[in-house]
Amino acid sequence: MAKSLFVCQSCGAEHRKWIGQCPDCGDWNSISEQVIESATARAAGKGKVLPAASITDISGKDCPRSSTGIEELDRVLGGGLVPGSAVLIGGDPGIGKSTVLLQAAARLANHKQGGPVLYITGEESVQQVHLRGERIDALHDDLLLISACELESMLATIDKIKPSAVIVDSIQTTVSNRLTSAPGTVSQVRDCSANLIKNAKQHGHALILVGHVTKEGALAGPRVLEHMVDAVIYFEGDRGHAHRILRAVKNRFGPAGEIGVFEMTDAGLIGIRDASRLFLAERAKDTPGSVVLACMEGTRPLLVEVQALIAPTVYATPKRSAVGVDAGRIAMLTAVLERRIGLPLSQHDVYINIAGGARVAEPAADLAVLLAMVSAYQEKAVPEDIAVFGEVGLTGEVRPVGLPEARAREAANLGFSRLLLPTENHGRVQKANIVANIRSETATPLVLTGVRHLSEAAQKI
Repeated sequence: MAKSLFVCQSCGAEHRKWIGQCPDCGDWNSISEQVIESATARAAGKGKVLPAASITDISGKDCPRSSTGIEELDRVLGGGLVPGSAVLIGGDPGIGKSTVLLQAAARLANHKQGGPVLYITGEESVQQVHLRGERIDALHDDLLLISACELESMLATIDKIKPSAVIVDSIQTTVSNRLTSAPGTVSQVRDCSANLIKNAKQHGHALILVGHVTKEGALAGPRVLEHMVDAVIYFEGDRGHAHRILRAVKNRFGPAGEIGVFEMTDAGLIGIRDASRLFLAERAKDTPGSVVLACMEGTRPLLVEVQALIAPTVYATPKRSAVGVDAGRIAMLTAVLERRIGLPLSQHDVYINIAGGARVAEPAADLAVLLAMVSAYQEKAVPEDIAVFGEVGLTGEVRPVGLPEARAREAANLGFSRLLLPTENHGRVQKANIVANIRSETATPLVLTGVRHLSEAAQKI
């Protein structure tokens, strides 16, 4: 008689009976019954001795990377695809995952590095993929398509073709005949991913897995999947904007947190080098509550517009709402502004927005957010030629942040003539002689203003 277990589809925890809420991860209605597959016990015995080599004797040369032909995608991957690596890409439905991967597959095939590129689709027919390829000009003789969901058939095809790269769209549709559970369950996703990754390591081809996301925006399936792969990349974007952001949250071969910016067009996704101009293109001039922030996304400097709106509240408890930044940090910064500057915000709602759909997670945004709130409350516009960055503590002190030279260089490139920054970063930026290296002699010099306290910064704008 077959035995069964109840497995949580969010975290993979196993239970002997059905319960409404998983005690391990806290998710509701995520537990489903699965039959335990019968398997013979592995033969007991001693394992063989594996050869061990000194770490100093191992070659330190970097693995040769294969460029995808898309500069922004290469940036996020750390320079290109590494042979034998596994990359997991997630994002909302229709955001452009399949489009950018089909573009990259065609360009990889055009490079003729190794073998052909194999694109495995489990959600569409090969005719549908061909139609998209015609629309975005992603057709090539060495780009091979198959429509399959069975793991064993995929592995047999890969062994025969010996491709240089394999794209599986998506891992949630892949099923193994050895398991009786439904597609997309924890056991299927875990087993299929493990076998595809093992096959990629053995044959040396790059593997890209497309993953579904939950309604909260996290990758669906067991969290162990993110540990199994070498890189985890998220596609972010707002359907109201034409641009998309590709963000690396894990990368064993490059910097985590790196982003690539794309614009969605009829011809597919086009990489945007000058992303700061994109985010500041529709910025309103001489408007209270608007401040330009010089932030860092991975190793990439970026200028974004921070907007603040302060209005009298109609509720017993005033609202603290934020889009693009952490709402909890906004509540904390509002308390700092009340206590250290004396702005009476206890009877006002505070709304903060990062314009253009960008998302900023670093503390260097504190000073820009606070100055935008001061500007909105006083109905006084911040000069349009000034950029800001700096972390603010609970006592109101302005703390230094990392990579101030890159932030200042980006501000200088975009024509800003003033930069408000922490005093401890002032010397580093001044020593870098950024203005002389970037801007022409006839251009307005970049004036650096160092501040130590929030009250001092509020008087400078």
